[in-house]
Amino acid sequence: MAQTNSQSKPSFAPQISVPATYMRGGTSKGTFFKLSDLPERCQVAGESRDKFLLRVIGSPDPYGKQIDGLGNGSSSTSKTVILSASDRPDHDVNYLFGQVNIAKPMIDWAGNCGNLTAAVGACAINMGLVDADKITNSIDEDAKNGICEVRIWQENIGKTIIAHVPVYKDANDKVQVQETGDFELDGVTFPAAEVKIEFIDPVDATSDMFPTGNLVDDFDVTGCGLEADSIKATFISAGIPTIFMKAEDLGFTGTELQGDINSDGELLAKLEKIRATGGVAMGLFKDVSEAQTSQHIPKVAWVGAAQSYTASSGKSVDAGEIDLVVRAMSMGQLHHAMMGTAAVAIAAAATTQGTLVNQAAGAGELTEVRFGHPSGTLLVGGKTELVDGRWQAKKVSMSRSARRIMVGEIFVPADAF
Repeated sequence: MAQTNSQSKPSFAPQISVPATYMRGGTSKGTFFKLSDLPERCQVAGESRDKFLLRVIGSPDPYGKQIDGLGNGSSSTSKTVILSASDRPDHDVNYLFGQVNIAKPMIDWAGNCGNLTAAVGACAINMGLVDADKITNSIDEDAKNGICEVRIWQENIGKTIIAHVPVYKDANDKVQVQETGDFELDGVTFPAAEVKIEFIDPVDATSDMFPTGNLVDDFDVTGCGLEADSIKATFISAGIPTIFMKAEDLGFTGTELQGDINSDGELLAKLEKIRATGGVAMGLFKDVSEAQTSQHIPKVAWVGAAQSYTASSGKSVDAGEIDLVVRAMSMGQLHHAMMGTAAVAIAAAATTQGTLVNQAAGAGELTEVRFGHPSGTLLVGGKTELVDGRWQAKKVSMSRSARRIMVGEIFVPADAF
C-alpha cells in the first residue's frame, strides 16, 4: 500500500480571505473593498485585479446565475467597488467601479454606477475613510443627528459627486450611519434612509454634452432591423453616454417590462446593433466591432409621453403623476428600474429644451422631471446652461437609499488570480 508523504504540498489551492462589505445602493447591489485590504498585486489595475474580482462575483458563468460567487445573475448585482482615502483637495474618498460581465471574462471600467454611488458615502464612513472630526461636526448635538457631506472622487470618469449621508449618535454616544428610515425607492422592496446625491459638472466644460453637436440627430440605423433606415435620436454624455430614441420608432410603447424584452433574443440582438452603431456615431468606437469590448457604454434608452401602466411590482403608475416614461438597457438586458447614471442623463436631457427627452416630457423650461420606469417612478433634477455655444450640465441631483447587507470576509481560491 502506497504511503502518503505528509510533507508533500497539497494538490489543491487553498482559499484566501479578504475583508469586504456587501451593500445595496439604489436599485443595485455590489461588493465593496477597501483598496489597502486587497491582495497586493490586486491593488493596481491589471489582470490579477480583474481575475480576483471576476472570481468574487462568480464570472464568467455559462449558466448565467453566478452561483459560485456574490453576483445574482443580473447586471444590477454583478458589480464591484474599490474605495480609498482621497488625496485630492476637498475630497474624502476615491471611488472606483467595475461592472462585471456575467458571461464573459471581462470587467468594464469605463463608466460609473450611479446606484452604487448612493452607498459609497456610507461605506466610506463605516470603513474609516472619512475624517472622524468631519463626521462628528455634522451632528446637531441637540437633535443627536445630522447630515455628513461626503465628497467623492469618481475615478472612472474623473468627476466629483457629493453624497449627503444621514448620521446619528447612538445610545453609547457613538456616531453611526443611519441606514433605516421611511424613504421609499421604487425598485427596492423595503424603505430605508434617504441619501441625496449631487453630480457636480457631470460633463467637462471642454467636452460636448451632446457629442454630435446636435440636440436631435437623424440617426442612421441601416442594417439594425428597423423598418426605417433613419430615426431621430438624442446622443448625450452626461452621467453615462446614452442614446435616447422615441419608443414608437423602435416599435415600443415605453411601458415595457423586463419580460417583454429580455426573453426575445432577436429583439435583444437588434438593440445591440443599435447600441454599437450609436457608439460609433458618438465617437466612442471607431467601428461597431469595438462595442463588444465595452458593453457598459453607451446605454440605449427609449422615451414616450406620460401614460398609465402597471409596474413590475403590480403597482399602478398613473399618467398624471409622471412627466414621461423611459426604458433603458444595461449590459444587454432591459433594466428592472433605472441605472443611476442613466437617470443623470435623463435629468440633463430633460432640462435641456429641444431634446427628445425634453419633448417627451412636454417640452419647455424644466428644472426637474418625474419619469416612469419598469419598477415605478423617480424624480430627478438638473440645471443645464448654454455657454459659448456649448451645452453644459452644472449639476444633477436625485435621491436614493443604501444599506449594508453583510460585512465580513470573502473567500477566493488562491490560484484564481
